[in-house]
Amino acid sequence: MKPENFSSPGRASPPPCRVSVIIKALNEEKSIRSTIESALRAVAPVGGEVILADSCSTDRTVELASDYPIRIVQLMHPHERCCGVGPQLGFQHSRGEFVYILDGDMQMREGFLEQAMDFMAGYPEVAGVGGHVVEGNTESLEYRARAERSPAHRAPGRVDRLDGGGFYRRAAIEAAGYFSDRNLHSYEEFDLAVRLRTLGWQLWRLPVEAADHFGHDAPPYQLLLQRWRSRYICGLGELVRAAAGQPRMRLVLQGLNELRLYLAVLLWWALLASVPFWPLPGLPRLACFGLLVAAPVMLMAWKKRSLTKALYSVVSWCFNAAGLLRGLVQPQRPAREAISSRILREPMGPFSQTVRGGVR
Repeated sequence: MKPENFSSPGRASPPPCRVSVIIKALNEEKSIRSTIESALRAVAPVGGEVILADSCSTDRTVELASDYPIRIVQLMHPHERCCGVGPQLGFQHSRGEFVYILDGDMQMREGFLEQAMDFMAGYPEVAGVGGHVVEGNTESLEYRARAERSPAHRAPGRVDRLDGGGFYRRAAIEAAGYFSDRNLHSYEEFDLAVRLRTLGWQLWRLPVEAADHFGHDAPPYQLLLQRWRSRYICGLGELVRAAAGQPRMRLVLQGLNELRLYLAVLLWWALLASVPFWPLPGLPRLACFGLLVAAPVMLMAWKKRSLTKALYSVVSWCFNAAGLLRGLVQPQRPAREAISSRILREPMGPFSQTVRGGVR
């Protein structure tokens, strides 16, 4: 498993450190102080750095973060915002032998980094480990549904991905070519996982609490609209497009049950579109159309024992199926291409306007 050559264009190689905690953020002024403070407490016993990778926040995120001894780097072009940009932006400016990714609405648990490092010291074939992410938002339909699913990769043991933040070996990331795909509006952690697993690396989730997550408390249907506008909902299609023709495509198809679900939704739409052409009188044809529309809602209502949850599930499927198509046709830039950015603050130095990625 020989690592490929990898470097961050436009920067000299700085002295390495033990751990880099990368916080990806966009407009997180409400939580950024507690997130940074938790990261600084967590990294202090093991030695390392904290990096804020900001995607051109328009609130006071950067201003508040500047009160802390951390490196602050910022995306140069706001139109490049997406979930895949933040981790890679932070990685370009990091020095750690190990890298931990943290969202701007999360707080790290003290002690996790030490346990993660001890585990990886004993298992050199392991590329990354995660822990249990405690959900602080229990009111939203979206987060309640996520908790009810309890997927296998959230359970302790060997897993196929590290959703919710992971602690990674830098050598493994360099072997995979890059930390996160700058084109992906979601599924960036799964993409990293399949690239690592294709090379033979392993991922594990430890039976310890790693972080608390306080998701944005938006009404469920408003959240779907926000995800459509931000293109978050396009991530699955973008992932499939990026993996097409690559060795990791097999793992992508094996690991994404939702892909089959959204393809079934597209077939359902095609069936609905065919109803006007059925050789039936008008009223029976209309009745068939109504039954086909209602069938998945009724099925989910029986399964979830709630019409509200059932209706939200079906509407969410439709949004995600449309996002799948939108992501498949989305143009993509080379994933290894350096992300244009600027350093706003160094932890122990003056404000710097140094620009990364060859941008003047």
